[in-house]
Amino acid sequence: MLGNSTVTFLPKLIDIGVDFTKASLRIALIIIAAYVGLRLLRLGFNRLETLLIRAAAAAEVIPGAATKRIRTLMSVLWTIVVGLVWFVAVLTTLGQIGVNVTPVLAGAGIVGLAIGFGAQNLVKDLVSGFFLILENQIRVGDVAVINGTGGLVEAISFRTIVLRDEAAVVHVFPNGAITTLSNMTKDWSAYVINVNVAYKEDPDRVVDVMRRVAEEMYAEPKYRSAMLEPIEIFGVDGFTESAVTIKARLKTQPLQQFTIGREYRRRLKKAFDAEGIEMPLSQRVPRTVEPSQPASAP
Repeated sequence: MLGNSTVTFLPKLIDIGVDFTKASLRIALIIIAAYVGLRLLRLGFNRLETLLIRAAAAAEVIPGAATKRIRTLMSVLWTIVVGLVWFVAVLTTLGQIGVNVTPVLAGAGIVGLAIGFGAQNLVKDLVSGFFLILENQIRVGDVAVINGTGGLVEAISFRTIVLRDEAAVVHVFPNGAITTLSNMTKDWSAYVINVNVAYKEDPDRVVDVMRRVAEEMYAEPKYRSAMLEPIEIFGVDGFTESAVTIKARLKTQPLQQFTIGREYRRRLKKAFDAEGIEMPLSQRVPRTVEPSQPASAP
């Protein structure tokens, strides 16, 4: 009887062993293929990253900014690719050991949908941050105005942007909640100045003095490195009750507009004093209104 049982189950055991061996080999091949594929993809990503850095570095004003931005983006893309490759490898492995992957895919879809509904703002922040970094709209060290709040950009991530204003107050903005973003130091900066002079002054003479002061600054090596070009004077820009407004602009390196602008104002004030050019101030003369006398009784 024992011999009959052995004869009966031996072929089944052999078939199970053969199937197990085949499944093991397939699983091993799947893992090896995933590993080799990731190695090849890593080489391709490194090559692509190098090409992108070389292409962006030529047009980059701040050294190293392009490298940092591209490496951040490639790191995120690489993480996504690795996750997808191993997810497919795990599903294929489960199929080789006889597990029905259809319920697994359905369950993963339901879980992903639930997570998506529960983390809509987080996903929105991540997607917005990805494109914000990809398009190089803002960088660490820029001066920007976000949703009406201005300050120095201290940190950028795929979820938030951190600003510090002049009062050292730190503002954190989720990327998905940013409605307006104004970068004041993208590639170059400018200092716009409105000069008010009295009506009796000759505008051409005032413009000559303004240009001379700017040329003196532009000739000095200390300020020449920060000034990209000579002053641009737009001319008479408006009239007030007591003054004529002349507008001009100083084009500078990023973050240098305030230093150049303040020094220019200081020198311009001294030049106006030396030339006798009047810069009037708005004055208000208070008037006393006497109360009306009550009408005499008839």
